[in-house]
Amino acid sequence: MMNWDDQVILVTGGTGSFGKQFVDIILQEYHPAKLIVFSRDELKQHEMRVSGFNHPTLRYFIGDVRDVDRLRRAMHGVDIVVHAAALKQVPACEYNPMEAIKTNILGSSNVVEAALDMGVKRVLALSTDKAVSPVNLYGATKLAAEKLFIQSNAYAGGMATRFACVRYGNVVGSRGSVVPVFLQQRQNGKLTITDDRMTRFWLTLEQGVRFVIRCVEQMHGGEVFTPKIPSMKIVDLAKAIAPQADLEVVGIRPGEKLHEVLVSEDEARSTVELDDMYVVQPSGALWFGHEWQNSGRLLPDGFRYASDTNPQWLSVEQISEIIAPFEAKYDPRKLGFQEG
Repeated sequence: MMNWDDQVILVTGGTGSFGKQFVDIILQEYHPAKLIVFSRDELKQHEMRVSGFNHPTLRYFIGDVRDVDRLRRAMHGVDIVVHAAALKQVPACEYNPMEAIKTNILGSSNVVEAALDMGVKRVLALSTDKAVSPVNLYGATKLAAEKLFIQSNAYAGGMATRFACVRYGNVVGSRGSVVPVFLQQRQNGKLTITDDRMTRFWLTLEQGVRFVIRCVEQMHGGEVFTPKIPSMKIVDLAKAIAPQADLEVVGIRPGEKLHEVLVSEDEARSTVELDDMYVVQPSGALWFGHEWQNSGRLLPDGFRYASDTNPQWLSVEQISEIIAPFEAKYDPRKLGFQEG
């Protein structure tokens, strides 16, 4: 196990949903020497600080991942980087494609360059199931970012810097989640869904953070870590939030899939299965990243880890328990929505 007490950690996108949960858990349970929140929004940093994130080891660093010089400055003396900064709203990325490319691809490249230049030991990037066979620009930028991170291990040569990725599904209640939308629509007695066949992988924010921490501890460099997480049906989520409401099917949106995939058939050939996760090893002729080969089970030909064929499913009752904490947080009356 890693000794976190003497580690200096930087998290990009540190004021986002993941970043705040990561900061909370790391400070409460792991007590690093220093934890740096790197983000571009001074207001969010101020709000985070006054809401209780004011630990003596916590530092707030204003900067943008598009600025490689600022990243170099921020990574001075840093041991671990968790790269969570991204533009992630699918419609916004479709409408502003160059902005998504600048942040998600070029920004990730800047993180790599700065980490190499400053001698950061471990760098872990957050990815998404939408990066597998992407049908929208957000997924395409995340696929490119994954490739950048994995192949950049070759640039490290004899240096200590190593890069890996974590890839998981939809996060309950994070920014852009459908949960607050359904909670709002519940007031009108009608919920809109794009397709009643749709399925998604699902995990909580805390599960995502703890998986990232574990992967930082265990990474060798070159891996894409994917947790084994349950699937859910969108219609079951709607039933859990508003069992008496009518469902209106409005049609699948551009760039949206019926089902998501976390490990594709082609990736499965170089993937190792462990009890609670899959480790996608680099398929290229890299001299590292294959340490997992004998740690688990190789996957059968044609294997595909998809949300519609997942053996693990959430029931309506289980979904209700998971979303219960968000009922008060997204109370429409507190958000200014009117019943009607």
